[in-house]
Amino acid sequence: MWRVDRFLLPLSWLCVLVVAVSCSASETGKSMPVDELPQVEAHRATDFSAALDCSAYPEMSGYNLLFTDRDGKQMSFVEMLSANDIRAVRLRVWVNPPGGYSSLSSVAAFAGELRARGIRIWLSMHYSDSWADPGKQDPPAAWQKLDFDALRDSMTAYTGRVAKLIAPDVIQIGNEINDGFLHPHGSLSLAPEQCLALLRSGIEAVRKNAPKAAVMLHYAGINGAVNFFERMSELPYDLIGLSYYPIWHGKSLDALEAVVKELTNTHQRELWIAETAYPFTLDWNDWTHNIVGLESQLILPGYPATPEGQKRFLERLQAMLDKYPLAKGLCYWGAELVAWKGPYATDASPWENQALFDFDLKALPALQLFGGK
Repeated sequence: MWRVDRFLLPLSWLCVLVVAVSCSASETGKSMPVDELPQVEAHRATDFSAALDCSAYPEMSGYNLLFTDRDGKQMSFVEMLSANDIRAVRLRVWVNPPGGYSSLSSVAAFAGELRARGIRIWLSMHYSDSWADPGKQDPPAAWQKLDFDALRDSMTAYTGRVAKLIAPDVIQIGNEINDGFLHPHGSLSLAPEQCLALLRSGIEAVRKNAPKAAVMLHYAGINGAVNFFERMSELPYDLIGLSYYPIWHGKSLDALEAVVKELTNTHQRELWIAETAYPFTLDWNDWTHNIVGLESQLILPGYPATPEGQKRFLERLQAMLDKYPLAKGLCYWGAELVAWKGPYATDASPWENQALFDFDLKALPALQLFGGK
């Protein structure tokens, strides 16, 4: 299931390595045994290049929605994933969520259903009872009164339990951890050594319990990303993850590309746009406030809020990534987030105009970009 890429070293490093080995061998007149050669860590990599985040679907499934493919055939959402040859699905994990959705048991059940269809699993560990992002990294309620050592022990044991139960293909240690996670103990700005210690413990727990999994560190946006991953350089993680939404992270695709180029060249790790999305309309299909709803939030004139504009935006991102060998692919966030509670719901989807299905639950052209990769 997993392939391990060849070592990707800057040419100057490779030359030094070859010279060093040659000199050692010539001095003794013997060949150096393979197990004595200088060892360079090979980072785990993914064998797919597109994914969908469908974290809300277990909650939505109780509404028995039927989706329609481009040919007019109706099917369940999970059947739609298979029909479009979706290779990987990203799922968030919350520790003790009040409603039960995105809990370990809920995610494990859905992951099993997906894996039975040959779909790979990518976990986004929030280490919280609810959303964790750059503006909120609250520990779960059960951990909030722990001192640092006890917090690290709890986090390590929990990570190991999740990794062992689900055996994911990719696992994030934290979600959008721009200033660390598990605040205040794991704040990168206030307690950087503790933050790195927590991350290292999480990575070690994954290595022990799910040794084939690739470990991702996930940063939201592009401003500050170069500095963040420089601070992570001593950690043995595998994948660089970036969120990129024009509404929050700027409309310059050239600026995004410059960061992608620098990160892959500097760190020699596979990079993913771990979250992105774009609207196919500025209209709404329920009474829940939508996050994107203004033309000023779009990249114009090239990418209007139309089905084709949505598709062109994603094609542009993929074309940019294709320029760099280690820039791997895209994960679309909220692919399933249609207005699932009906047109009058005020507590349902803020994202139905950015899903990959229109208001009639018909697959949009952009969905085709995520299949068979």
